[in-house]
Amino acid sequence: MSDDRASQTECHRCPLRKQSIFRPLDENELNFVSRFKTGELTVDPGSTILLEENKTPHLYTILDGWAFRHKSLVDGRRQILNFAFPGDLLGLQLAILSEMQHTVTALTRTTLCVFQRDKVWSIFKEYPTLAYSMTWMAAREEQMVDGHLLSIGRRNAFERLAYLIIHLYERAKVAGYAGNQTFDAPFTQEHLSDALGITPVHTNRTLKKMQMRKLISWRSERIQILDRSGLEAVAAYEPEGDGQRPLI
Repeated sequence: MSDDRASQTECHRCPLRKQSIFRPLDENELNFVSRFKTGELTVDPGSTILLEENKTPHLYTILDGWAFRHKSLVDGRRQILNFAFPGDLLGLQLAILSEMQHTVTALTRTTLCVFQRDKVWSIFKEYPTLAYSMTWMAAREEQMVDGHLLSIGRRNAFERLAYLIIHLYERAKVAGYAGNQTFDAPFTQEHLSDALGITPVHTNRTLKKMQMRKLISWRSERIQILDRSGLEAVAAYEPEGDGQRPLI
């Protein structure tokens, strides 16, 4: 874990802001975000970014890398709620409820923009457009959880996996980590098992079945979607909107 303020990315030169998917900020908003940001933090894979029931003074935006949100039972069984990518805001729940109800863990080496939590209310008081952006992010996260809840509640294991692979590809593509129906897979079958709500053995069998049907290929930590229309049909997948999204 490292915190190098001297080499941190300036908000005005943030590489994420160059991507067309993110809504541009006006100069006044961008100056505020620059003041709101207190530094950058780089963490190694497996590092805890936010801890359930903890009260860290910080919020984070992912600048680079993958992370995942999860909750665990007292016996260690874990449910992955969703995965987080560059541009995602981590810890907004903490800013509103004063306590995290889930844990966020780095899946890869991850760089985070660090923000002071106690300044969140000034956004709602003085920058209504940024306040709307934060509300949008919370609603979007809820929407993603809704999709995964539908999978766990009503899709079978094969359908769940098909839905999750398409979802991860689309999110990785927006982050610049995917293209041509191929994306890096920094997660393990255990991560998939915890996201799908099935056992590791069942996950392995489902993956093999999917590869036997030539829907996907998973080799050397890369997943390739071989039959996109077939995978969408299995998952009953509905494409998400292509509009711009906010970035804090």
